[in-house]
Amino acid sequence: MTASNSAYVHGYSRLEERRLLDQAGTLSELLHQDTRYPTGCSVLEAGCGVGAQTVILAKASREAHFTSIDISSESLAAAAAGVRAENISNVQFLQADIGHLPFDAASFDHVFLCFVLEHLTDPGAALKELRRVLRLGGTLTAIEGDHGSAYFYPHSEAAQRTIDCLIELQARIGGNAEIGRQLYPLLRHAGFGEVSVDPRVVYADSSRPEWVEGFTNATFVAMVKGVKAQALGAALISESAWDEGIAELERSAGVDGTFNYTFFKAVAYR
Repeated sequence: MTASNSAYVHGYSRLEERRLLDQAGTLSELLHQDTRYPTGCSVLEAGCGVGAQTVILAKASREAHFTSIDISSESLAAAAAGVRAENISNVQFLQADIGHLPFDAASFDHVFLCFVLEHLTDPGAALKELRRVLRLGGTLTAIEGDHGSAYFYPHSEAAQRTIDCLIELQARIGGNAEIGRQLYPLLRHAGFGEVSVDPRVVYADSSRPEWVEGFTNATFVAMVKGVKAQALGAALISESAWDEGIAELERSAGVDGTFNYTFFKAVAYR
């Protein structure tokens, strides 16, 4: 990692790669149904990771050209493999630091980033650098979650403590798991104009089994479960309290449970 990035709290395992791909598939319509780019335009995807969003974007705008960057060579290799598997030809990959981009000013018509700012130690500086490479009149689209927006039934303080462990662990390495609510001021302070932020709400109950499985279980609960070793290692919680909290959190995916979470999608102009 470079100075402009914090460590990735979720790690780089194959299990995490699978979670990211499952998450992208589940949230595709909710987050990306209104993201389309014109024929011939150049788009910088900043922080593409394993390409979970790349495939969705490139398929939706096949006549646009995407440059997808990430700091991790392993993630880029996975992203490139995923694009090849889908026979997508309008994406090129490049290893680069989002805080020190190897591009001239005004190189791109549009910039896109999703679930990236939460992992940066200085998201404001990164946004200023992204603004530098965006042409006048171009747009930046940023999507972030907000773990503080998660609420569920049955309510459980034990379950909330497991979520709080994830939030605390991310903060300790310089990230911010509650950054979604801050997109508007971050973009304004970075110099962008005409900033608009649209909350995208996930709600899951047993009448929506695809959301219960795809989001509550496979995305959110899986994400929290993934930091167990770190939470115990940092002495944030005892193992018995962790196991109790996870069991309680899983109840929200039961027949009488509900789960709610808010993502924030911002569009801003250079």
